[in-house]
Amino acid sequence: METGNKSKDPLHGITLEKIITQLVDSYGWDELGYQIRINCFISNPSIQSSLKFLRKTPWARTKVEDFYKNALQEGKLK
Repeated sequence: METGNKSKDPLHGITLEKIITQLVDSYGWDELGYQIRINCFISNPSIQSSLKFLRKTPWARTKVEDFYKNALQEGKLK
């Protein structure tokens, strides 16, 4: 019998690539760069360059993940 031990973490099972893709689809690069002031979203942005930067920069990744969680709660993601 399954006890339903479902993770309460909204990021559980979601890749960083999926997070960035959903944010870009919902906000676009310009708005994302305005909302989250990190260069990988402002200067010549791409999914790949953002992934590379965020994977090696924990403070920036935390900003993106927090923004994503807030957007989820507010129903702002496509």
